[in-house]
Amino acid sequence: MDTNALAAFLDEQLGDHQPIAVEAMTGGGSCEVFSLDRGDDHWVLRRAPAHANTSRAHDVLREYRILAALEGAAVRVPRPIVACDDTRIFATPFYVMERIDGVPVRNGIPAAWADAPETQHRAVEELIDALVEVHAIDWRAVGLTDLGRAEGFLERQVERWLAQLASYGGRDLPAAHGIGRWLDAHRPAGQAPTLFHGDYKLDNVLYATDAPPRLLAVVDWEMGTIGDPLIDLAWALIFHPVGGTMPLGTSGPHTFALDQLPSAEAMVARYAERSGRDVSSIDWYHVFSRWKGAIVLEGSFAKWQRGESNKAVHEHFGPQADRLLLSAAALIDGRPG
Repeated sequence: MDTNALAAFLDEQLGDHQPIAVEAMTGGGSCEVFSLDRGDDHWVLRRAPAHANTSRAHDVLREYRILAALEGAAVRVPRPIVACDDTRIFATPFYVMERIDGVPVRNGIPAAWADAPETQHRAVEELIDALVEVHAIDWRAVGLTDLGRAEGFLERQVERWLAQLASYGGRDLPAAHGIGRWLDAHRPAGQAPTLFHGDYKLDNVLYATDAPPRLLAVVDWEMGTIGDPLIDLAWALIFHPVGGTMPLGTSGPHTFALDQLPSAEAMVARYAERSGRDVSSIDWYHVFSRWKGAIVLEGSFAKWQRGESNKAVHEHFGPQADRLLLSAAALIDGRPG
């Protein structure tokens, strides 16, 4: 890849001249991620893909703004370095942040955790505790007042996501429309708005690889807004290793010892205790989050169907979306989801 323009941009922005080395990294979710070494600094560059599912799903500049606002706050995030919206520099908008020496939990867990199963509960407890920290941020005080429309957030969600589904031009998914009607008919009053991550789960945070587990940073903020915090909580629990619809950390060479982990119900109780929020309507949020997750995955599947995605994993997102809709329907019917 041609990095001359990127090197010149960094020299201009940072006020010195240093050689750079750029290498593509795996992971990063919907965005493209690169390791960026410049002199003695070791950073990560995140850039938007050439084809986006939504105007927000790959908004790396929005993500940079959130990280910049949170710098110095009591929340675990990487330090932002610089951002750029000039597509002549590195093909699409991007930003640079500090590199955190940590790993997400996807298929498996670090070997040190597997060797100390009695400590593994800390991984999911840390996930909840870091979420409580995010939701405790005074988003007005840090300059994020206009990040999203807090008023009527929950009331807008069904219409917004059904419109998103229609915009893909792919499968119609009748089950999504039926569940959407149920969600509108049973919508709770909602929570006081907070800073809202939008894709909070075990593989969008970074952990130290030693034991006991320590959560170092919350990453992948491009879906961040101001919204209902219980959506973040219920979303995270879709991926909970114990009973989650799409469990993480359960299929790698080293996996969670499930009998050492708290249940999803215990996670909700921990969040309630530490945040002071009323979680009595969490069942609605469990349905909503699975339904929303299906629509999000369908966007990437539709891109793959159109030949606009070169990520092989997107081929499997259609079946995963179907599974999430089945899970949401089961919860509505009072069956395990």
